[in-house]
Amino acid sequence: MNETYFPLIATELSVQQTQIKSAIELLDGGATVPFISRYRKEATGSLDEVQIAAIRDRIEQLRDLDKRRDAILKSIEEQGKLTDTLKSKILAVKTMSELEDIYLPYKPKRKTKATIARAKGLEPLALKIIAQNVGDVEEWALACINDEKGVSSVEEALQGARDIVAEMVNEDADVRKRLRNLFLKKGVIVSKVFSGKEEEAAKYRDYFEWSESLAKVPSHRLLAMRRGEAEGFLSLDIKPDEEEAIEIINRIYLKGNTQSSNQVAIAIKDAYKRLLKPSMETEARVHSKLAADEKAIQVFAENLHQLLLSAPLGQKPVLAIDPGFRTGCKVVCLDAQGQLVDHDTIYPNAPQNQTKAAGQIIKTYCKKHKIEAIAIGNGTAGRETEAFVNGLELDSSIIVVMVSESGASIYSASEVARKEFPDKDVTVRGSVSIGRRLMDPLAELVKLDPKSIGVGQYQHDVDQNLLKKGLDDVVMSCVNSVGVELNTASGELLSFVSGVGPQLATNIVNYRNEHGAFTSRSTLKKVARFGDKAYEQAAGFLRVRESKNPLDRSAVHPEAYPIVKKMASDTGCNVEELIMNKTKLQSINLENYKTETIGLPTLRDILSELNKPGLDPRESFETFSFAEGVESMGDLKLGMTLPGIITNITNFGAFVDIGVHQDGLVHVSHLSDKFVSNPAEEVSVQQKVQVTVIEVDLDRKRIALSMKSDPFKKREKPLKKRAKPDVEKRPEGDMQEKLAMLKGRFAK
Repeated sequence: MNETYFPLIATELSVQQTQIKSAIELLDGGATVPFISRYRKEATGSLDEVQIAAIRDRIEQLRDLDKRRDAILKSIEEQGKLTDTLKSKILAVKTMSELEDIYLPYKPKRKTKATIARAKGLEPLALKIIAQNVGDVEEWALACINDEKGVSSVEEALQGARDIVAEMVNEDADVRKRLRNLFLKKGVIVSKVFSGKEEEAAKYRDYFEWSESLAKVPSHRLLAMRRGEAEGFLSLDIKPDEEEAIEIINRIYLKGNTQSSNQVAIAIKDAYKRLLKPSMETEARVHSKLAADEKAIQVFAENLHQLLLSAPLGQKPVLAIDPGFRTGCKVVCLDAQGQLVDHDTIYPNAPQNQTKAAGQIIKTYCKKHKIEAIAIGNGTAGRETEAFVNGLELDSSIIVVMVSESGASIYSASEVARKEFPDKDVTVRGSVSIGRRLMDPLAELVKLDPKSIGVGQYQHDVDQNLLKKGLDDVVMSCVNSVGVELNTASGELLSFVSGVGPQLATNIVNYRNEHGAFTSRSTLKKVARFGDKAYEQAAGFLRVRESKNPLDRSAVHPEAYPIVKKMASDTGCNVEELIMNKTKLQSINLENYKTETIGLPTLRDILSELNKPGLDPRESFETFSFAEGVESMGDLKLGMTLPGIITNITNFGAFVDIGVHQDGLVHVSHLSDKFVSNPAEEVSVQQKVQVTVIEVDLDRKRIALSMKSDPFKKREKPLKKRAKPDVEKRPEGDMQEKLAMLKGRFAK
């Protein structure tokens, strides 16, 4: 373990070095982020999941830097050019870009103009020129003419020398650092449409003639331009003021006004245009793309976190309908555990309009299976089917809920769905998914690739490895914060439990199928390959509702069972009598139960859990209905106020489902009467809101909505300018800003 990084990470995260050390030791020992944050608070000083994940990611980044540093040291040493001074310089750098800048002069090169000039023996001339002493450069060049080496004229000698000088300028770490800073601080991104592609590229119309500060461009706009470039419609260029860039180099290299100084000046311009600008533009592209990716992934992660923790209906019999017109509506009935018990197809909508027969089937199913809720997919024919069901005069206790279909078709064709329902077609599987989403969104949505759920922002354009890592963290956090019932959870849900993973999840399901329900947490140890480490990591997050030990139904970790037994004994009762006994729990002095490994933070968690064992952190389910009579965009009128559900949040606003098969956008300027800089801090996915229609574009299928009290009132005062971002903190990124944004979703 390289402890030299502890002070750096501690400073970036504003925590103690001892906390960093403990967290890294636990991570290196195989502990997961949820386990450390929940059950190792004493070791880490109560670091939360966001901080621990940041430590994990940062130490990985720094270890990658060390690997590259070792490779570079070895390469330079093999060349016989590694001096003590150079080695110290390499060991001191803290960023990959600085490291690569130092290595550039020693990096094995392909054939370049400079290498060709050196082969012609022109390096001594280049060194005389770059020294910029007084003298006649043409006389110097004349002495270098050598037909055998391919130097036949003074100008050819000078050109070769300038090529060498240009490469020296390009490989100067100080020059590269200053220009990199210039590109990131003052670079402008310029977008233009390719001639003749205007009509084909209509969706990128905003970027046909566009320029903007690279440091200020929002992530969604940058990703949109890059997508337009990738599709062959737009050309992008990133550049600062050329004169300013060249002047930076001049201040470093030009020493006077000699003939050789003039040659250096020419070489500098060539170095910038031919070598430095393309290189710096590439770096700026990578840097800005990384920043945009991180922002987009953070937005996606926040949305996914909120969606996964949506309020569940709970274990109730549900009738689910996947609506349709010509092909009918697929109906399924699920028992309280989400198992399929019946299914059929009805045709209440056009063109068949078999409303009477369809109604009779629904009524029969509701009575036969004691249905308590009806889930209707919100896709094609969703509102029409909802109106049909609401007109059946069913028992008033049966609630009717519109459910998002996003990703249901992908699930229905997946291997997971085929394994569970091998003899059912995709429409039945899709309906089952809709019903289960109402019962428990988390348990059902974990079966899907998060990218198909529909709450992202340019998710297919960002770095897919970073996206997967970020979203896996979110899913694992949500699953473990809620807890998982060991005897009913699917293999997909179990795979996200701390310490489990896909293979052990499969082993758990196989054991359950072969031996029946688990009777206790400790039975897990009988599962194939479920060793002590896996048990330590997973046990606290798994629940066994039918266990004789009441603590197996709670979030109390088995390692703390002896402490709870002692608490019960000291208060004159058994463990079951202690649970939810407020009088006895309030009488417990936690100081009496501290051990070398379990301190007050964990003891407080234990006491809280004993007060409300296995409490689901999600909100209670509330019914919601769209406005009657508003079922398509043609029904919308300006000024109309409607109920809606937020389906997605982006940097530029929130999308809201108002029941017309096309989500409307509440631009960030219309989210509130006050100024909003971060939409995720103002609203959340699945939040129920009231919106006002302020614009309808039927041709482009766009709806503009507002949540302001007076949406048509013009803003009287200009927006206050926000501070410029500190781009110098990249490429590693501003850890405090990143942490603050990530923590926002956990504070909801």
